[in-house]
Amino acid sequence: MNARRRTRTLLAGCAVAAVLAGTAGVASADSSTPSSTPAPGPTGDGAKALCKRVPRIDRRIERALKRLDAGPGTRGSVARLQQRVDNAKKAGHTQVATFLQDRLDFRKSLVTNLQQRQKDLNDVKSWCRASGGGKAAS
Repeated sequence: MNARRRTRTLLAGCAVAAVLAGTAGVASADSSTPSSTPAPGPTGDGAKALCKRVPRIDRRIERALKRLDAGPGTRGSVARLQQRVDNAKKAGHTQVATFLQDRLDFRKSLVTNLQQRQKDLNDVKSWCRASGGGKAAS
């Protein structure tokens, strides 16, 4: 009974593989033919949609910066990762310390990047207020 089930499963798997291989060949053949009509490009800069999303983007950046700047008791904070690096060095786990140090360096650069984005977003926010929510630039 068990051998019969294995055989059935094997045959079903082979059938699925054959179907997938056949459709992959068709898909690659279709994609190799040049398209007669090019894809349309963007008609605007998306200012209206961006102005609409500014409050949500601002909240996300604020939450991320708050978490990164929190103390060692908060998961995801720079201080917590620094503590882990220090603990690994103290324990003599050099490979772990190197790995965590690389993550810490990235996380510190993330803070700088998010702060710059926050400044840029504030400029966008004031532009949106002045232009009526991006409606003037469509």
